[in-house]
Amino acid sequence: MLPRLAGLLGRLALAVAVLFLAPLAAHAVWWLSRNDPTPDWATADWSSARLLPPAAAMPGAMVRVYAARVGLWRGIFAHHCWIVVKEAGAARYTRFDVVGWGLPVRTDAYAADARWFGNPPQVVLALDGEAAARAVPRIRAAVAVYPYRAAGSYTVWPGPNSNTFVAQVLRAVPDLGAALPPTALGKDFSERIVAPTPSRTGWQVTWRGYAGLTLGWVEGVEINLFGAVLGLDLRRPALKLPGWGRIGTDPAGSAGPVEAMPAPGRA
Repeated sequence: MLPRLAGLLGRLALAVAVLFLAPLAAHAVWWLSRNDPTPDWATADWSSARLLPPAAAMPGAMVRVYAARVGLWRGIFAHHCWIVVKEAGAARYTRFDVVGWGLPVRTDAYAADARWFGNPPQVVLALDGEAAARAVPRIRAAVAVYPYRAAGSYTVWPGPNSNTFVAQVLRAVPDLGAALPPTALGKDFSERIVAPTPSRTGWQVTWRGYAGLTLGWVEGVEINLFGAVLGLDLRRPALKLPGWGRIGTDPAGSAGPVEAMPAPGRA
């Protein structure tokens, strides 16, 4: 019995090493060997990536969810996600983030489509028109009742953090039909062991973000181990690898049009 158990544990350890640690190690080597300098907070570029035209040039309502790699060595593992909304006729965008100092929930702390540590954002969800107009008030209501908004409630790993915040908002507005990138570390944090996925198209079993399993039409199949995610996107075929994120033909988890707005100007 003991030799059989030892053999099973050995095969399990090998599987973890091959499926989780090897991709993560490869991405770490690639990330640290890049020629691009990795700036610190003070020297990084936080300016608009010019994905959005001036708000006045977009008369209709709009919702965007963005994700960008974080800075320094943490970029090996994670993206930072945030939400941008605009009501029809509004003259400005509103951006919602969670950060790790002071009061976590921030409004318009950065340009709507700003770089994060110099890394340009990727569009996770783009929603416009009547669908966006219906979603914006629900998003604002979800932001207002986010439960981890007190000073000191932010935890980098396994959460609640910035990605926990965006995942909670998506859960409150499931018809957005969006899934965060697998590298959105903290998205799987939950105090509930079993719950519907944010899109309500499947189920998620998680132990406070340390380990879990997600099965959903929008989210796909994901195994989470200490925040590293391995999985498959079934709806838009792609592979999800620790460190590398989603490897497929479409941006991470997008459920709507994903083309960046080409007009010049700052958001």
